[in-house]
Amino acid sequence: MINKTSSNVTRQKRHLRIRKHVVGTPLRPRLNIFRSNTAIYAQLIDDEAQHTLASANSKALKLGANLEAATAVGKAIAEEAKKLGVTKVVFDRGGYLYHGRVKALAEAARAAGLEF
Repeated sequence: MINKTSSNVTRQKRHLRIRKHVVGTPLRPRLNIFRSNTAIYAQLIDDEAQHTLASANSKALKLGANLEAATAVGKAIAEEAKKLGVTKVVFDRGGYLYHGRVKALAEAARAAGLEF
């Protein structure tokens, strides 16, 4: 019998490969994305201090996990970043394809003023 590894395990391996190169600093934090079946989450992380600077998610905004929710989370995380004085970030897609909800969140954050 052939055992198939789950798609989440392969995503986590991709994420570890990405994380070798993507590092957030206080001046340019890492914009991390996590996508679940029920919500989408975004965090601004300073990896040097190992500290989360800001976060936004679709559950707090009382939205689901669709494209509209991802767009709202992108706008919300960009507004939180502006409050902190952050304009440039490093984008960490979390091992997900740059497609669908991840792309919608990234484009909304760019439209709201974040540069990456």
